[in-house]
Amino acid sequence: MYDWTEFTITAPRHSAQAAQDVATAFSDAGLYIEDYADLEEGVRTIAHVDLIDEDLLQKPRDEIRIHLYVSREENPAAALEALRARLLAAGVAHTLKSHGIRQEDWENSWKQYYHPLEIGRRLAVAPSWEPYTGAGRTVLRLDPGMAFGTGTHETTALCLEALDELVRSDEDVLDVGCGSGILAVAALLLGAKSALGIDIDPMAVRTATENAQLNGVTARFTAKAGDLARLAKGPYHIITANIIADAIIRLAPAVPALLSPGGYFIASGIIDTREEETAAALAAAGLAVQKTCRRRGWVAFWATAPGG
Repeated sequence: MYDWTEFTITAPRHSAQAAQDVATAFSDAGLYIEDYADLEEGVRTIAHVDLIDEDLLQKPRDEIRIHLYVSREENPAAALEALRARLLAAGVAHTLKSHGIRQEDWENSWKQYYHPLEIGRRLAVAPSWEPYTGAGRTVLRLDPGMAFGTGTHETTALCLEALDELVRSDEDVLDVGCGSGILAVAALLLGAKSALGIDIDPMAVRTATENAQLNGVTARFTAKAGDLARLAKGPYHIITANIIADAIIRLAPAVPALLSPGGYFIASGIIDTREEETAAALAAAGLAVQKTCRRRGWVAFWATAPGG
């Protein structure tokens, strides 16, 4: 008897966001994404660590694969048909496969895709189960579990690079949609005074708390599950939101009241087709974009509040 059914969606890379949006609605146990488009570029940025074997080098670069999991109690057969229908309705060209897996395989199957990497000038992100042999960098140890955020995706890397540049000392940081806690924990390791991570998913809050413990920053980190308006009081020197364009657009009006003078709002998770719309929403909220970073179809904004 299998404990879980794994669905694998293969779709063109230009449909990645639409496919991910559909997949997220169907997964009750997390998902992970295979995207090999920037494999060589990633390796060039990593010193001292040999990441790539021949099998990975043969992976296609023009498509993504999304793996999601449904428990046997959730009627996987019906979920498969509903997932297929939703992908078709969203106009996503795809192939969809499924197979049963046992609990221990579900907990560990994604680990083969996660390796150490260096980001910016000061930071290295390494999984808790694999040694990092570099030197001269602050090492963030991470066990993402089934929460989002390992640093390997462009959107997370763009946020980490911003933190690497902006965090100096004594900053108070707010991470909206904290996932694995990678951004909040990175900020603390880089010198921030405190960090609050907020996520609507209690699993993410638990994982973020465990990663803070793993990195010895528990005393300066707080993770809460729930609504931003109720949980965040401010002001914060840095606010990060690595979510999606629609969520950033909804969040933008609340940001200026939470941001310290001279502070930065780092907004990522924005696909390039939504760049102008999201920038307009930030401007309408009174936020001034100071820097725009782009990487392989994804965009991150650094914005300040009035008077910043």
